[in-house]
Parts: sequence; structure tokens; C-alpha cells
Amino acid sequence: MYRYDEFDRDFVHERVAEFRDQVARRLSGALTEDQFKPLRLMNGVYLQLHAYMLRIAIPYGTLSSRQLRLLATIARDHDRGYGHFTTRQNLQFNWIALEEVPDILEKLAGVEMHAIQTSGNCIRNVTADHFAGAAADEVADPRPYAEILRQWSSLHPEFTFLPRKFKLAVTGAPHDRAAIQTHDIGLQVTRDASGALGFVVFVGGGQGRTPMIARKLRDFLPEGDLLAYCEAILRVYNLEGRRDNKYKARIKILVHETGEAAFKDAVEAEFAQLRGKTLRLPADEVARIRDYFAPPAFATLPPRSAVFDRAVASDPEFALFAARNVHDHKMPGYAIVTVSLKPIGAPPGDATAAQMEAVADIAAHYSFDEIRVSHEQNLVLPHVRRDDLPAVFAALRAAGLATPNAGLVTDIISCPGLDYCALATARSIPIAERISQRFADLDRQHDIGDLKIKISGCINACGHHHVGHIGILGLERKGEEFYQITLGGSGDETCAIGEIVGPGFSSTTIVDAVETVVDTYLALRTSPQETFLAAYRRIGEAPFREALYAAAG
Repeated sequence: MYRYDEFDRDFVHERVAEFRDQVARRLSGALTEDQFKPLRLMNGVYLQLHAYMLRIAIPYGTLSSRQLRLLATIARDHDRGYGHFTTRQNLQFNWIALEEVPDILEKLAGVEMHAIQTSGNCIRNVTADHFAGAAADEVADPRPYAEILRQWSSLHPEFTFLPRKFKLAVTGAPHDRAAIQTHDIGLQVTRDASGALGFVVFVGGGQGRTPMIARKLRDFLPEGDLLAYCEAILRVYNLEGRRDNKYKARIKILVHETGEAAFKDAVEAEFAQLRGKTLRLPADEVARIRDYFAPPAFATLPPRSAVFDRAVASDPEFALFAARNVHDHKMPGYAIVTVSLKPIGAPPGDATAAQMEAVADIAAHYSFDEIRVSHEQNLVLPHVRRDDLPAVFAALRAAGLATPNAGLVTDIISCPGLDYCALATARSIPIAERISQRFADLDRQHDIGDLKIKISGCINACGHHHVGHIGILGLERKGEEFYQITLGGSGDETCAIGEIVGPGFSSTTIVDAVETVVDTYLALRTSPQETFLAAYRRIGEAPFREALYAAAG
């Protein structure tokens, strides 16, 4: 993992001291809320419906056990005993007292964490594949590049006040687990014909009220040009992006209105001016950062584990867990474990202080002291010996974290919705809870197979509903909450925006509508091996639309 150097430490501690003074002035009345708002947003503090919310950055989703234990302590001492992991690989505390925020930030600084650039019109937390450094299909670990981008973008003087927020994601594998085509800049690590590392570059993706899939600007960008090319993109956006209308201020709108070819020409022209004049990414600096992400001391192990095989054969619960939550690792004898934060009938992405501590302990003992946060609101233990999987499962089960539903119908992504968010127009969490209860039967879940349900409580799409296989958007109509269904979305390398299907559904009928969609798929699939997304792409929306309208009467 990356460790702070002297600059990082001084930078973060100075920001804490600065914000402590700003909070004191707000509490004394020397600053009005309007004056304080831009200051608190620069430190990840939001004013939600019921309380202040603090959003903590977890760069590229990587945590140590020590850091996770501190987050548990903050949850217990300063919140209501839990935290909420988000689709940006961040953690939110939703019940924070403003006067305690400086103390919280000081504690975070002590374990090399902060809340800088988790809000505002700046470059946000850089995200990455949650299996980075472990995935069997990986070309190269994307986290060194994500860290380089984090350092480059932190309080970048030219990009601190962009037309709108800006999000970057990096993946190191052909199978996209980081949803790079839904980002302002998405980067896929690749190699050219000579074996040299570089990037496929996507620009202009995003969701919200105008969902768009990113356009590919480069099939191969040499590694050394990473910062210059990103700077060229951001310069074009900063100069040409709209500032007269926040709903049309994202780079996706600029790409769309300018035209892909013209936008690419502008970026390439800016890049030609910058190349050789701005920071080129030196090979020795890449190597220095990469050293922080050197693989742990893996043992030489056989690919098969007799301990694991016996546990699968003798324990049906463990067998279900292994089938869904255990994934291939690039090292023989090791596995990646998804820790589901989606127990049946509970808010997706929430973890109690005790659960965070349990995961920290398990990671320290079994996963080289490392935890990942996924953009799908789960935790990941990236490096677990296959021999240790039964013990890890037992420890997770004792903590209430062994739900074997990774990638299934109950592994739902959901924003906080109207229960917390001042922008929301409908509730998300209760809908997610009721859907998971409707599909609680594990045999049924496993029969349905891979199915991603994603729920947003407003058009801002923090629940990524546009790229859900089944997407649900909560809206307000004449004082009532109702829900719109989209089908066929995907956030992976086959990225697609879902199509609106069927009428709007009330909060009392939306779960029935989801079940109608699932039952229609089960009736029309060619075999149990044909996934929901494959079936939808084969047969189209018509049978689903017909079934939904029939169910609605």
C-alpha cells in the first residue's frame, strides 16, 4: 500500500488545522452557512436532511486493517455505530456533529486518510478495480497509476474549480470491474505489440439526468504520457465546459455537443502543446510508486486445496459461499473473497463498527492486512489462501457477513435516497430491503444467476441505476413516490445504458414489478446458463414491457 511521505503528512495536517479554525468560526456565528458551505465541501462535509454527513476518501478502494479499525472507532464514537460504503469506494458517516469533524479529521490523518476532494467541482476520489493486484486476468496492477493520478490531482491549481465534478477510474484487466466507461476519464491498462505498458483512454462517460457512455479517444497511450494527456483533456474541459447550467456542465455534454472527432482534435492539439513542456511521467517515478504496491510474500502453494475441497463437500453453506463469493487469484493456492454488505432485509453498503473490526481482524490474519472497497458497495479480502477459506468463512459468518450472494439478485446497489439525502426525490433503501426479502431464498437466487439490480433515489443516479441489468429510479409525482424501471444496462466492458420499460410503479407495486421481470426472464431463457443480460440482449425489451403492462392492469 502507498504510505504518506513528509509532504503528504504536512499537507493533510495543515488542512485539518485550517478547517478546525473554519468550523470554530461557523459555530461562533462569524461565518454564515452560505459562507461556510464551500469550505466544508472542500473537506467532504455535506449538510443532509437530518445531520451533517462526512465523506471519507478511500483512494482506489484500498484499506489496511489499521485504517478500517479507525473507521470503526469513528462509527462508534462519533456516529450511530455504523458507516455506509459508497459506489465511489468512499465511506460516509451520516450522523456527524459539526463540532466533532476536526477531531475526526485529525484521527484520520493519523492513519494516512482524509476527506479532501470527496465533494466540490474538482477531481474526486480516483477509483480502481477492487480485485487490483490479485485478479487472474490482470495485465498490470492499476493502483500505481491511480495513486499517481491522486497525487497529481490533489489541489491541482488549474483544476480546483472545474465546471463540474470530475471522476477518473482505472482498470488493469480486459474485464472491466471498475466501470470505466461511465466516468469522465476511464483508463484501461494494456500493452502494445512490443509489450510496452500504456492505456486505452475513454472520455465523457457519466450517468445522472443525461446518461452517456464514454468515447474512446486513444487505443494506446504510452505510459509516460499519462499525466500530459489527462491534463490536455482537463484543460479543454476547463476552458470549453459550460458554466451557465450545472445540468449541462459535465464533460460528457461537452463531448456530445462538440462532437467526438472535434473534441478529440482539440485534446490532441492541446496534448501536442503540452508534450515535453509539462510533467512527463518518469519511469523511475513509476517504479518508485509501483514498489509501494509490490505483491505480498505469497507462499508457493499447489493450485488445489484439499482443505477447501473437503469443506465444499461437507458444508452446504460454505459451498454456496464458495460458489458466489470466492474468485480466482493470479497466484496458485490463493483466492479473492467478496465480503457481502448486502444481508437480507438490511441497507446495502452499511457495516457496523463491530463488523468493520471483524473484517480488519480477518484481513490482518488471513489477507496480508489488506481490504478493498468495491464500487458495488461490498468489501474484498484480496489475498486469502485456499486452505484458509473455511476459517475465513466461519469468522465472517460469526460477524453476520457471510451472505453468499455476490453478483446475485440480492446483491443490490443503492444510494441512501430520501432517508438521508437532501437531493433525493424518493426512498431507495426500503425498496432494496424489500426486494432482497422477496428473493431471500438462496436456491432461487442461485437459479436466477447473475443479475445486478441498482437503485437511485433521484435523477443524479448515485445508485448507478442506468447501468443496472435492472435499474430502478425513484421519482416524485404529485407528492407521491414512484419508480421507473430500466432494463439491459451494464457497467462492464460491454457498457450499455438501460432502456426504460413499462409504466411507473408505486412504492407498493415496484417489488412485484421486479419479480415480474425476473419471472419473464426465467420463462424465456434458453438454459440456466443464459444470464439475464444475455437473454435481454437476445430477445429485447418487448416481452418484458408486455409483462409489466399486463401486471399493472
